[in-house]
Amino acid sequence: MTVARFTLAYWCVLVAALLPIFCAGLAKWGTFSKPRRDGGFDNHNPRAWLAQQTDWRARANAAQANSFEALPFFIGAVVIAHQLGAYQTRLDLLAFVYVVLRLVYILMYVANLANLRSMVWGLALAMNVAILFVGYR
Repeated sequence: MTVARFTLAYWCVLVAALLPIFCAGLAKWGTFSKPRRDGGFDNHNPRAWLAQQTDWRARANAAQANSFEALPFFIGAVVIAHQLGAYQTRLDLLAFVYVVLRLVYILMYVANLANLRSMVWGLALAMNVAILFVGYR
């Protein structure tokens, strides 16, 4: 009987899946204690409340959307690489770097560093493509 183990790459999938939730929390940071009438978070209509935000809160919300958009490709790439029998250490390293790049991307987005953000986004995309092909022989 073989025992499957949760690889570092799979842990990175979990972290990547939590990044949008982190972004949403960041967008709502510090607003829970304020009443709704004073601009505090509106849990009755959270999407409309988020859509009305500006500056860094709006960018955190945009980073949330982008994190959700990037997630399926990353999950698929990791699963495909595992199924193709990718060299595990290389796959783990690529997945880890991808997650780090996505974290940097989120920080750049919130900080309004658009050009750097786009560069990091491109690097993360390239890392994801590398993950997809790491098991190709």
